[in-house]
Amino acid sequence: MFMQEVDDLMIRRFLRARDHDIEKASTLFLKYLSWRRAFVPKGFIQPSEIPNELAQNKLFLQGLDKKGRPISVVLGARHKPNKSLDEFKRFIVYSLDKICAGMPRGQEKFVAIADLEGWGYCNSDMRGYLGALSILQDFYPERLGKFFIVHVPYIFMTIWKIVYPFIDKKTRKKIVFVENKKLRSTLLGDIDESQLPDIYGGKLPLVPIEDS
Repeated sequence: MFMQEVDDLMIRRFLRARDHDIEKASTLFLKYLSWRRAFVPKGFIQPSEIPNELAQNKLFLQGLDKKGRPISVVLGARHKPNKSLDEFKRFIVYSLDKICAGMPRGQEKFVAIADLEGWGYCNSDMRGYLGALSILQDFYPERLGKFFIVHVPYIFMTIWKIVYPFIDKKTRKKIVFVENKKLRSTLLGDIDESQLPDIYGGKLPLVPIEDS
């Protein structure tokens, strides 16, 4: 079960997300509670509710960075837009709940690597991207620690220009576009080789999110 429990750390995350403005943080928190009750009535998402998303085998979770933050990897070329936006959103909630549930004691953030090698317009999913961004920013505030985007094809920047205005300023500061020639050295700046995914020359094999 991955139901998020309300505690002091959660309240503090909502406060930090709104620069300690109590009124704005309270509004966001009440929005979160209402959304959670409606969208995740059981308290958690079951794999049987997201079969099409899991079948794409596109999200992985393994290892910790040098700050003790869990490392997730998304293979963008494996994503195919789902006719059911709700299933995709359930997949995002399922994944974020899994990531948060597996965090070491005292850790609140995770690191993500979005690998766009082989990504093309058939993988483009504006509704999905904006839906995932909204869930992350509004309902899992201050959870993302750093977001590496690697193997970026030129055509992706067309989509990025549309998505970028919807990304809040705090999240923007956590995004790092990595040059191909500096990929390994950049990742090793934050992740020990023993914890780096093997597809980037590290020691850890990718572990599908449902098996993590």
